[in-house]
Amino acid sequence: MARRIIDISVPLQADIASDPPGMEPKITYVDHKASAPLVCAYFPGLTADDLPDGEGWAIERVEFTTHNGTHLDAPWHFASTMDGGKRAITIDEVPLDWCFQAGVKLDFRHFPNGYVATAADVEAELARIGHVLRPLDIVVVNTAAGARYGQPDYVPTGCGMGREATLYLTSRGVRITGTDAWSWDAPFIYTAQRFAESKNAGLIWEGHKAGREIGYCHIEKLHNLEALPATGFMVACFPVKIKAASAGWTRAVAIIEDPD
Repeated sequence: MARRIIDISVPLQADIASDPPGMEPKITYVDHKASAPLVCAYFPGLTADDLPDGEGWAIERVEFTTHNGTHLDAPWHFASTMDGGKRAITIDEVPLDWCFQAGVKLDFRHFPNGYVATAADVEAELARIGHVLRPLDIVVVNTAAGARYGQPDYVPTGCGMGREATLYLTSRGVRITGTDAWSWDAPFIYTAQRFAESKNAGLIWEGHKAGREIGYCHIEKLHNLEALPATGFMVACFPVKIKAASAGWTRAVAIIEDPD
């Protein structure tokens, strides 16, 4: 067997449209020349001229949130409770066996921006690809947003997963889902329009809030899902272990074993 590892994560990058205004990461790059005085400060009497090519080390200073870049959301992000009233688990409490499982891709690129996918949509796509969900399958959703990452229209692009679609998955034992969009739910501008018309607060963040009923995690800002088959791959998405946090960054990858 020949193993292929496909990167399905985005790089953490400043100065692109990856998040709503004011929520983007900030990265300051310190190069080898700029850090030389810092290196010298650790060794009294050392000067930059003593260093090879006068160089110190390259480092970066980063200001960002646990929800920048490709990240895994813990149930604690969605609400303080899960599974009908239990305390929601934080990212450092997510079972690691959830994070390395068989993957399933739902292709929802044809749905318009702001569309809220239903249980019937999920069921129809599973029938199309000929897959029956198994407990702990990692289900990723390829939306129209995936091709727009970093572009000005990224955040409002793509469909979202509604409450019933989410519960369709989690009631069958799925504990990690994912999307290449900014959010598991539909872009906020469309939800705001629906709320303005209906005044139904249940429409707000309905896919996330489904975690109050059945606890689950999801990965946001996935990438390159177009390169994946519908099934026949594994997903690894172990999160950075941050104490009591609502999310952790992940270098999510898909692993395919090809016959020789």
